[in-house]
Amino acid sequence: MQFLTKTFHFCAAHQYGHEDWSDKKNVDTFGADAQVHGHNYTLEVTVKGEINPDTGFIVDLTHLKDIVNTNIIAKLDHSQIEKDILWFKDKQPSSENLVVFIWDKIASSLTGAALHRIRLQETPTIKTDYYGPSFPK
Repeated sequence: MQFLTKTFHFCAAHQYGHEDWSDKKNVDTFGADAQVHGHNYTLEVTVKGEINPDTGFIVDLTHLKDIVNTNIIAKLDHSQIEKDILWFKDKQPSSENLVVFIWDKIASSLTGAALHRIRLQETPTIKTDYYGPSFPK
């Protein structure tokens, strides 16, 4: 079993909060993040699989790039996540929820390898990893 990681980048904005909460409660709970703000995200997609003896690769990188660019980058780049992405209705646009969204959007389209990990870097000091819904708890 081998692993390969491909890195992508996108920029997006988000705002934490609940419409049915007061401004004070949102600010008390989410601080400055209760305001609309943006990030330059770094997305790492790690796949696992056996090396194809004919190609020497785990996965066709063009296939992987097409899946991620179509299902993730084209949708998230320059979006306001909680307003533009229906999946986030009634969910906070946190990096914890983003990695689940990303996994859900690409895992079933991937052929030739299996998704192993999604890593999303939101800031230089915050990285969120997700190993899928069946990862042992």
